[in-house]
Amino acid sequence: MQTRRFLLAGGAALLSGSYSLTAFARKPKGAHPHAVAPAAAAPQPDGVAQTPATTPVGPLDTLARWACIIDYKSGATLLEKAADERMPPSSLTKMMTAYVTFSMLKAGRLRLDQALPVSERAWRMQGSRMFVPLGQSIPVQDLIQGMVIQSGNDACIVLAEGISGSEEQFVTLMNDMAGKLGLTNSHFMNATGWPAENHYMTARDVAYLALRLIHDFPEYYHYFSEKEFFFNKIHQTNRNALVVKGLADGLKTGHTDAGGFGLCASSERDGHRVIMAINGLPTDGARAREGERLMGWAFANFESATIVSKGDVLEQAPVWMGTSQTVPLVAAQDFTMMLPHGWRNGTHLSLDYQGPLAAPIQQGQPVGQLTVMLPGGRQALVPVVAGQSVPALGVLGRAARRLHL
Repeated sequence: MQTRRFLLAGGAALLSGSYSLTAFARKPKGAHPHAVAPAAAAPQPDGVAQTPATTPVGPLDTLARWACIIDYKSGATLLEKAADERMPPSSLTKMMTAYVTFSMLKAGRLRLDQALPVSERAWRMQGSRMFVPLGQSIPVQDLIQGMVIQSGNDACIVLAEGISGSEEQFVTLMNDMAGKLGLTNSHFMNATGWPAENHYMTARDVAYLALRLIHDFPEYYHYFSEKEFFFNKIHQTNRNALVVKGLADGLKTGHTDAGGFGLCASSERDGHRVIMAINGLPTDGARAREGERLMGWAFANFESATIVSKGDVLEQAPVWMGTSQTVPLVAAQDFTMMLPHGWRNGTHLSLDYQGPLAAPIQQGQPVGQLTVMLPGGRQALVPVVAGQSVPALGVLGRAARRLHL
């Protein structure tokens, strides 16, 4: 048995002419190697240039102190600036509060029409509010809308207390969930994003949390795209300017003195989705303008490409002692991502498997992997399986085959 390796340079004819950009896997659990402790931000005045962000197509100036843009389908990083540096997340925290709430709904432990009581603690909560009335009970659906549209701190407290009995116990759920999701540089002290010591996220974690919200809860994601909400005779509009302008379909904004103005937004164009997390902007207007500019930059500078489609035949592999002497090796899944324009010819593909393959072989049996090798030494992996079953030869057939060999 030996490893068979077939190098396919610049998009072999067996593929549909598309390639890759960067490593896609989340970092393993543990601290990010370049993470630093949270620090008070010092946003520059609107219009003052700062350190540029890093992108595959070269540096890009941005006013954001922290930034990360990723491709939804692959998780590939399109832009990053201090993306693994801990930052005060402010109301971007509410995305995790929403994730826990959605998890409870999906598990049947909570219902959208279930009414939760408003405590005095929730009623007295300061900052952005949906203005829940003291002593009344509010349906979960209204609380979700108040949390994600109006950024209501009071709505978060009602949800936290209704789900876990107290905000403190709910925060334990938030941190446990962060660990399960691989948000290795996030830690929560409350459900609202209210300034607190040891309460932090990173821009990369915010972007990945957004990816998981979209992927794991498509039935609830629509709440993030609603542009307005009426509650308690009070009308409030979504604070996400990109959502209001129709340039994004979610997710959340935030602001504190320490963290500046932040935004997490996602947009889909022509079937391609991008997720952006920025923070540390000096003003609300700068946040809106920079968010719109960076989102437009991502779609203008990257194209979507299908590297391989599920079922594509990559190779006819030799079979040992089977009723067929070869078996087609096929891609086990679609692999599509966004990559910079002009990167098609700089990518190499290799197919690795142990051959010849010993019969019997079952259709769909894992047999190897397709490695997508990218400029700069990065790579991505696509599983490869047998495209059809190959039974083993009988006794007489095996004897004849050995005699022939």
